[in-house]
Amino acid sequence: MGRSSDIPLVGFVHSPVPIAVQHTARPSALPRVRGPHTHDFLTLVHVVRGAGTYRIDGHTWPLGEGDALVIAPGAVVEHPEEPESPPGELWSVVFPAEAVAPATWQDHPLLAPFVGRHRGGGQRIGVPPADRATWRAHLVDLDDELTRRRDGHAEAARAHLTLLLVALGRLVDDVPAESGDPLLAAVFAVVEERFAGRLSLRDVAAAVGLTPGHLTTVVRRGTGRTVQQWITERRMREARRLLASTDLPVAEVGARVGYPDPGYFARRFRAAHGVTAATWRAGSGTP
Repeated sequence: MGRSSDIPLVGFVHSPVPIAVQHTARPSALPRVRGPHTHDFLTLVHVVRGAGTYRIDGHTWPLGEGDALVIAPGAVVEHPEEPESPPGELWSVVFPAEAVAPATWQDHPLLAPFVGRHRGGGQRIGVPPADRATWRAHLVDLDDELTRRRDGHAEAARAHLTLLLVALGRLVDDVPAESGDPLLAAVFAVVEERFAGRLSLRDVAAAVGLTPGHLTTVVRRGTGRTVQQWITERRMREARRLLASTDLPVAEVGARVGYPDPGYFARRFRAAHGVTAATWRAGSGTP
């Protein structure tokens, strides 16, 4: 969607603490513009309960419980029409880049999700159920510091924002964020459904009706990774979960994530994490 001179620009009102929070428990303290507009700040939206829809650079993003949405500066945004008393619980955090990155913010690791491989100016990321209470706690604590303005609130607010962005970045590293491309969504759906069994590039290509070579090109261009790398990442994420939350033998963990050969699983895990699965488990605090 091209930029037009009649699309209004919403600027951040800079302050000693350049962070603002909005949630559905009180009237909005953030600038609201009806119709398409753009802004010069970064936006992170998180849905705790309920649902909503945003339109960004011409693409519609429906949001449900647990979803996070990042919006890059300069994106053309259309907010949904809201009732007088919106149902559910939704949080928004807005901040200019200098709140986190005084230099070139596009290269800052904490802000990578805002300029990643997503389509246009938006990216939707599902927060796992196990992480949602922590996300909400970060948002509540951030809002509390900005509202009560006690001694040291500026430093505390930046610390809470940093923790939230670290959590966001870890999700983006571990989970293939949605790109708005139906083909990529189909690829990730196949990986999610079948990663625990025998699954190869050829299997995924057959499932989505493309040749392996064509699929490799599409996925690498759209995500920066190969299909096999996404399969491995999904398996390793599940392996970490099982190692940390169960007392299953390491060989059984490998079998459950698609590596029936214990030796091969051991090599893959060490290559991905730099330590053995047993060492990783010991470091996670799990007996």
